[in-house]
Amino acid sequence: MSDPGLDSGSLDDLVRRAWEARERAYAPYSGFLVGAAIRTSDGRVFTGSNVENASYSVAICAERVAGVVAVASGARDLQAIAVTSSQNTPTPPCGVCRQFLFEFNPDLVVVSEGRNGERKQWTLRDLLTDGFGPANLEDAT
Repeated sequence: MSDPGLDSGSLDDLVRRAWEARERAYAPYSGFLVGAAIRTSDGRVFTGSNVENASYSVAICAERVAGVVAVASGARDLQAIAVTSSQNTPTPPCGVCRQFLFEFNPDLVVVSEGRNGERKQWTLRDLLTDGFGPANLEDAT
């Protein structure tokens, strides 16, 4: 990996924090617990868990919770996100979360670990090819 701030140790720590966040998920309807941890380029880490609602469309994913906490804390330089879930195999962020995160870094490192210990890694650009971002609005006037 070209970024010295994202060695395997820092990715391991990010995954560990995502597992911890998963324990705080509120998913009484689906039982699908998700935890996420976002790291900024200055080394800060923000976590989130999914929060369901009886009105299903009001639920929010762990990735967006972590992202909103980061942005609300002043972070704009998102570097990496780790995602864990109830699934045995690695689960990438959903499409809405991919679009949300694309706003802050199309080259965000995305790592997911399944309950079976298998880990996968992508860049957000690979998961959301030709994503819509701020550059698309530059000529909108």
